[in-house]
Amino acid sequence: FAALAAEAEAWFAAGVAALHAEARPVFVNLTAAWCITCKVNEQLVLRTDPVQAAFAGRNLAYLKGDWTQGDAGIGALLREHGREGVPLYLVYPAGGGAPAVLPQVLTEGIVLRAVAAAG
Repeated sequence: FAALAAEAEAWFAAGVAALHAEARPVFVNLTAAWCITCKVNEQLVLRTDPVQAAFAGRNLAYLKGDWTQGDAGIGALLREHGREGVPLYLVYPAGGGAPAVLPQVLTEGIVLRAVAAAG
C-alpha cells in the first residue's frame, strides 16, 4: 500500500465536487516542497499500511495540492479554513457536506477515525 500515497490525484477545486457526485469520501492533503511537517506526516502516517488500507477499503479519493509555488486556488482554500499555510488536511464525507479539518500534526488514529467517520 505504501505506493498509493505517491499516486495521489492532483487537487483542483472542481475535483472535490466531482468526487462527491460519485458518493466517494475525499481526503485532501495541501502540502509544499519546503514543508517539513507535511513530509513527516506523509512518511509516518499517510503512507503507512493501516492508513493506506483504510483509504482503499473505503474507495477514498486522495487529492494532493502543492502550494510550493503559491497556487491561488490552494491559498483560497487555506484561508477558507482559517489557515495561512500548509499543511491542511480535509476529509470530506462520502455523502457530501463540510469537511472535517484535521490537525497539522497527524497520527494514524486521527486519520483512521476521520476516514471511518467520512464513510
